[in-house]
Amino acid sequence: MWDRIFNVDNVVFRTIDKIGKIFLLNLLWLICSLPVFTIGASTTALIYSSMKLKNNEGYWHSNFFRSFKENFRQATGLFFLYLAAGLFLAADFMLGNQAGNTFGLMMQAVAGILAVPYFLSLLYVFGVQSRFVNPVKATIRYSFFMALRNMKYTIQMAILMILFVWINTTTLLANFLTLIYGFGLMGYFFALYYQKTFEKYLDPKEKMVGESITDP
Repeated sequence: MWDRIFNVDNVVFRTIDKIGKIFLLNLLWLICSLPVFTIGASTTALIYSSMKLKNNEGYWHSNFFRSFKENFRQATGLFFLYLAAGLFLAADFMLGNQAGNTFGLMMQAVAGILAVPYFLSLLYVFGVQSRFVNPVKATIRYSFFMALRNMKYTIQMAILMILFVWINTTTLLANFLTLIYGFGLMGYFFALYYQKTFEKYLDPKEKMVGESITDP
């Protein structure tokens, strides 16, 4: 009995080990995101290493830095594209609100309509970037269509993201917990959804999104 309890391969030790690695990935994400413009590359690396962690493949830190390095340029470009688009939509909505007339309502309506594909693709874009090799335009396009074709997972991810943002904007304690563990945990949860979504695209007979960056 004692051999089973203290066996490092039992479920308790594996769970503790995974919790510890998620904490360390959270710390790595924070450190690598400090320059701000590296958030896209850090998020891509977090998702990739979380998917590998789920499958017990490789070393968590090696997977993180490998993905960070390989995806740095394109993930950074995606980050700035989505940041600019998000600021534009927010400014359009606020200006429409300030106008207070029919034209202003039209501006808000357009911003609201454009925000839907923006948000849907944002949910997937860094996951797609972490797992597939494609040009920027193709990555964005595939992210949007994956969101539409896997709406059950997309809705769950959207709810999770909205709750995450809402809790962190309303509760001070949540900010502290997020810094300590939250980003890593969110990355891990999203990685679980991405693995379920990407399975069909990783089949050699269905290379819809191009070549994957799986370990050799």
